[in-house]
Amino acid sequence: MNNENLTPEKENTPQELCGILLIDKPEGFTSFDVVAKVRGIARTRKVGHGGTLDPMATGVLPVFVGRATRGVEFFEHAEKAYETVLLLGRTTDTEDVSGTTLEEREVTISEQEFMDILPKFRGKIQQIPPMYSALKVNGQKLCDLARKGKEVERQPREIEIFELTCLEFTGTTARLRVRCSKGTYIRTLCKDIGEALGCGGCMQELRRVQAGEYTIEESVPLAVLLETDKPEEFLRPVDPMFRNFPEVILSDKQEKRCRNGNSF
Repeated sequence: MNNENLTPEKENTPQELCGILLIDKPEGFTSFDVVAKVRGIARTRKVGHGGTLDPMATGVLPVFVGRATRGVEFFEHAEKAYETVLLLGRTTDTEDVSGTTLEEREVTISEQEFMDILPKFRGKIQQIPPMYSALKVNGQKLCDLARKGKEVERQPREIEIFELTCLEFTGTTARLRVRCSKGTYIRTLCKDIGEALGCGGCMQELRRVQAGEYTIEESVPLAVLLETDKPEEFLRPVDPMFRNFPEVILSDKQEKRCRNGNSF
């Protein structure tokens, strides 16, 4: 008997994909929708994303595939940068234009008045999470409670706005660039700026242009990824995610302990 016939041909076994896909998320998709699409493309359930984007938002969504999913927990604290459009004079229950209008007011704000209010929202500030969010209170998602018409008290949280710049002001809208810490709700930032101006406001558009080290210029549209039969060509290594950390060289013994989750 030929023993070679009993050995599986390893070269015909598909290798598990491992790495990061930088996806330009389209409007109308949730982050989990994108993850589901990638699972189908990569043919693995080991897929996770690095930072939730609302369905109406577009932009950089890092998706971790295969063994790279272990890097998600290290990416959670990464800074994010956005371009958003603030619509003045309108407040909604979701704090963006997709929600039900609660109040509309006349807008008589000058560009200088708008510029003068922005410094109050730079640096470390307190922010109350919106009801329409995935944040849990007593084990229940706020968005689920909000859809039932319920509102619960939320504790303010400290966030940090590293950059807040007005790119364009029309009188009723303002295009802003925001660079911020984890946990920042841009919708709430828009609402709070509108309240501070006395006319109210809500978010009209949102695009994430940077997530950690990764920029929108590096991202591939989801539609392009769905059309390819070689998703591995778009995979990026995990190493660049740690480029700001000091390098450590392990001995063989240390490597063995490290791979088994032990200290060294």
